[in-house]
Amino acid sequence: MIEFFKEPNINWMGKAKYFYALSVVLLLAGWTSIFLKHGLRYGIDFKGGTNVDVRFAQPPDVDQLRKALSGQGLGNSEIQAVNDTGIATSRSNEVLIFVEQKDQTEAEDASKTRVLNALSTIYGVKDSSKPDLNAANASALATTLNTRDPLGLSTNAGDRYQQLARRILAYRDTAKGGVLTNLNDLSTVDGVTPAVLAVLKDSYALGQFTIQGVEIVGPKVGGELRRQAIFVTLYALAGMLVYIAFRFEWVYGAAAVLAVFHDVLITLGFFSLLNFEISLTVIAALLTLVGYSMNDTIVIFDRIRENNRLLRRESFADVVNKSINQTLSRTILTSGLTFLTVLVLFLMGGQVLRAFSFALVVGIVVGTYSSFGIAAPLVVAWNRWRGQGAVAGPGPAAGNKPRGGESAPARLAPAGRR
Repeated sequence: MIEFFKEPNINWMGKAKYFYALSVVLLLAGWTSIFLKHGLRYGIDFKGGTNVDVRFAQPPDVDQLRKALSGQGLGNSEIQAVNDTGIATSRSNEVLIFVEQKDQTEAEDASKTRVLNALSTIYGVKDSSKPDLNAANASALATTLNTRDPLGLSTNAGDRYQQLARRILAYRDTAKGGVLTNLNDLSTVDGVTPAVLAVLKDSYALGQFTIQGVEIVGPKVGGELRRQAIFVTLYALAGMLVYIAFRFEWVYGAAAVLAVFHDVLITLGFFSLLNFEISLTVIAALLTLVGYSMNDTIVIFDRIRENNRLLRRESFADVVNKSINQTLSRTILTSGLTFLTVLVLFLMGGQVLRAFSFALVVGIVVGTYSSFGIAAPLVVAWNRWRGQGAVAGPGPAAGNKPRGGESAPARLAPAGRR
């Protein structure tokens, strides 16, 4: 295996107080932000309501947009401008409008209709007698072309105009980001002749916005999902505690679970600091983080147990230091490659995966650090408090819980062998 360090000799346990201090600072910063903001920012999955993703031809005036929404009785709506990297900015052409649904009897699409009405009052087509090409679908556009038949195809018009309509809308959605600002731009589309362009100009007008997507979740469903997400995370932690307590000792399991719990709390704090919202995909990322961090911790714990069988006359802190140093190259290799992968996903994965990948970016860094900076020092502190930290001694090694069928020669196996 690639080794980044040749026989490192870092005193990790001697720096435990710095690891604890760093964790305290991160936890205080994140959770102070959460308390000041009166909680985490939940997405539509947990809060319930209607989320409308709107792209404009030009960066919209948010104050004007808020005023229009107030005119539709949506004054408490949340408006977030995002750019292609998913970071909030006031000069973005894309806006997320969230309308919380508080009345269970309200029709699920009523909020969407009111948002569209508000947008149409200030950004709709000027000629109301013509439909908006930016809001047209392939079927409606093909019907218009087939009726007017600008290519004179007669009986063969159906399939040809269906294909032409798809090409026109593909150009609108990909090359123009979903919003056409000039119908003359369509002349570059394959199959759009001057006659076709003339029909489009005569039949359609151009609005200044398009709806990229709409999500609707009822408030009761959102609350239930939030409770289930909390229980799922706690069940995962409890299951890992039981497994590690059985595989090693209960103190190892408790230290590992506390370290993972620490990872989750810090990641949630970063979500509050950078104003990311919590959704179902984020819960999936947090559960992924729990498993990843736990795996890294178990690798270190397993090496500690192996070294305890061989280095019985060294202090437990020295055994832990040596175990972490022996697995350091492996930790950097696996965590580093995983971090690069999720970083690319965060930078280039788009708005849908932004929060999911951000949770993994933060979680992998914090989870790797907590394995040797939080979990291992907690076990050392417990052994010192119990009076077994000076020398491992000839008796049963810490973490070397005897199991049925394990013979004495097997317990003296060299480190690294299974």
